[in-house]
Amino acid sequence: MTCNIPTMLTWLRILLIPVFVGVFYLPTDPQAFGAIPAHWVNVTATLIFAVAAFTDWLDGYLARRLNQTSAFGAFLDPVADKLMVAAALIVLVEFERVGAMIALIIIGREIAISALREWMAGEGQSGSVGVAMIGKIKTAVQMVAILFLLYWDKVGAFPTKTVGQILIAIAAFLTLLSMAYYLQAALPKLKRK
Repeated sequence: MTCNIPTMLTWLRILLIPVFVGVFYLPTDPQAFGAIPAHWVNVTATLIFAVAAFTDWLDGYLARRLNQTSAFGAFLDPVADKLMVAAALIVLVEFERVGAMIALIIIGREIAISALREWMAGEGQSGSVGVAMIGKIKTAVQMVAILFLLYWDKVGAFPTKTVGQILIAIAAFLTLLSMAYYLQAALPKLKRK
């Protein structure tokens, strides 16, 4: 296992998951001892998720820049991303900010495509299901949507909640499109099996 700066940032992202989830369970009832205003719970969770999203970009950048890529880092990075997104979506479903069907589409796609990539790598065909532009766009829309849905409160006249819900629906649609793209790329190999 390689221990370098990018891998340490990936581990940080994984360690932030229980902190991120735990923030939502802090007492917000004004009658409770040590209660925190709900707005500050939203702000804190949004900041933690934003830091995690930034470390996702930063660890990839540093791995390339410092020539510190490793097979373990390449394995761990997408696992950390998927765990963080899944944790955020599950919390958002529990707090009724995202529909369960949208969360199921996004999480289910991540599991299916990860399994497909693993299988294709075992067949020596990992390049045919590499990250495509549609996947990058889906990820960007999804991350922005999650940030808005975590924050939830309006920013001036900007309807954060409404925009977040529209963006997460778009992300779910792009999720299905990207899954179709990856399955089509793997289809020749699947047909031969």
